[in-house]
Amino acid sequence: MRLEVSGIFKTYDGKVPALIDVSFSLEENGIFSLIGENGAGKTTLVRILSTQLLPTSGTATIDGVDVVSLPKKIRERIAAVPQEARAVPWMTPIQTITSYLMYRGYNHAEAMEMATDTIRKLGMEAFEHQKNRKLSGGQKRKVLVATVLASEADIIFLDEPSTGLDYISRKDLWNLFSSIKDRKSIILTTHYLEEAEALASRIGILNKGYLVGFGTMEDLRNLSKYPYSIRVSSPDFELEGDSWKVVHLAEGGTQIFTYEDQVYNLVSILISRGLRFTVQEISLNTIFENIIYGGTRDDKTSQ
Repeated sequence: MRLEVSGIFKTYDGKVPALIDVSFSLEENGIFSLIGENGAGKTTLVRILSTQLLPTSGTATIDGVDVVSLPKKIRERIAAVPQEARAVPWMTPIQTITSYLMYRGYNHAEAMEMATDTIRKLGMEAFEHQKNRKLSGGQKRKVLVATVLASEADIIFLDEPSTGLDYISRKDLWNLFSSIKDRKSIILTTHYLEEAEALASRIGILNKGYLVGFGTMEDLRNLSKYPYSIRVSSPDFELEGDSWKVVHLAEGGTQIFTYEDQVYNLVSILISRGLRFTVQEISLNTIFENIIYGGTRDDKTSQ
């Protein structure tokens, strides 16, 4: 799949900007994750790309097909779970998935087989014949995700698919996403930054309608002023210098953010003081905070 987004603007009611000049491209199958605070524009962008919403201006194409002018052609290849989607209360999970697949053109036998297979992969057997209205919020969400995953669509849009799921259910979902990412394109929004870091080959960071970060984890680390982190067990550790930033953590311990070429010097100092520590590249959580709240390489706050 090749996705090209160029100069997308979206303004609601003629005055409220939701997206501002968003441009990026994806050129391979895999998982692309959009992250950002509430109101950043994630859902708006996903709705535009999945032909549910018209942009104010700008273009978006999937394999050269315009999502605005040729939405029917795009819909033949995609499946989506909007954030506001709800499972039909009086249907069961197996009925929900089967009926959706039949709507997409599969016969009943094919739809039943595909639905049953997806339910097994997601560990949903225990409640596959219960009415959706009797399921927990997380289980209902799982039914909706299973519906589009069973569809065999080339491109799947998932708006916060793991919201309401417990840790084990989220891991089941992650494993399923990982198993199909080489042959499909999955575009998902999430508030769980560890989810985006674990799954996505590309990540986009939206802030107040602007795309302020885009790329691999390595690309995003290169945007941060300090790409390395050293966690020190001592809560009282102090160190003067301009090549690092020392942060005392509320839960105890100290974190040092620094450059790659300073890691060896700092490790030598910590060893000489007999302190316990760990060294790692900064996580997506830290990158996100740096980009949104300041601390990028040019030391300017993002828009």
